[in-house]
Amino acid sequence: MILRIGYEIVFELPAPTPMVLILFVHPSLTPRLRQPERLSVEPEIAMEDYIDSFGNHCARILAPPGRLRLWYDNEIEDSGLPEPAYPYARQHPIEELPSETLQFLLASRYCEVDRLSEVAWSLFGQTSPGWARVQAVCDWVYAHVEFGYPYARATRTAYEVYEERKGVCRDFMHLAVTFCRCLGIPARYATGYLGDIGVAPSKAPMDFSAFFEVYLEGQWHPFDARHNARRIGRVLMARGRDAADVALTTSFGVADLKTFRVWTKAVSGA
Repeated sequence: MILRIGYEIVFELPAPTPMVLILFVHPSLTPRLRQPERLSVEPEIAMEDYIDSFGNHCARILAPPGRLRLWYDNEIEDSGLPEPAYPYARQHPIEELPSETLQFLLASRYCEVDRLSEVAWSLFGQTSPGWARVQAVCDWVYAHVEFGYPYARATRTAYEVYEERKGVCRDFMHLAVTFCRCLGIPARYATGYLGDIGVAPSKAPMDFSAFFEVYLEGQWHPFDARHNARRIGRVLMARGRDAADVALTTSFGVADLKTFRVWTKAVSGA
């Protein structure tokens, strides 16, 4: 299956503004792109690409005052199949985990492991370790947190999601990630494209979509506490400890968002 992916983002800037952009497909997926990856910037300015500590493709620019347009359009190959499930995937004892996974057991900006540890064990301590335990976490978050775009708040933490029981996709993932870490399962936050493929079309405007990954049976597996389903056509852009590590744009100054459009759809083989 071939997916068309892209976006148009327009800012109005009152002054020269340094910016960091994480607006690329994850480097692990670039071999599947139909065209070389290119982020168009108007006006045309210098851009410095780099790979951050989590392996994400990033860029930095010094945007001039006025209108700044960021535009991307490409096609990517996808299996056309739902994300695989491994219901018997084993949970590793902490002492067996690879050292590089340990950071994803710790508290981070939006994931207060210390504040939710007792809650996590009271809710999920009786579940079977491994895949079933992660699925139980997703089931609980999906059933107990209300989704709504008006609930968006950039500062909401996992503990506040648990207390308020509402949020947007990033809030669902922060709570699920935190519960998993509390239970000794390495979990990392992720973001990317997710179209309405194999599901009823959403009436809301297309957006980027958060999900998370857990380390079981020697590999990382995607989960989605917002939709609570194995989806088709998810395209990874970036991973990190939580949303603070994968912000699509970071402006070191005032940047007034004027336009935000995202597209992802099957163009063949659906």
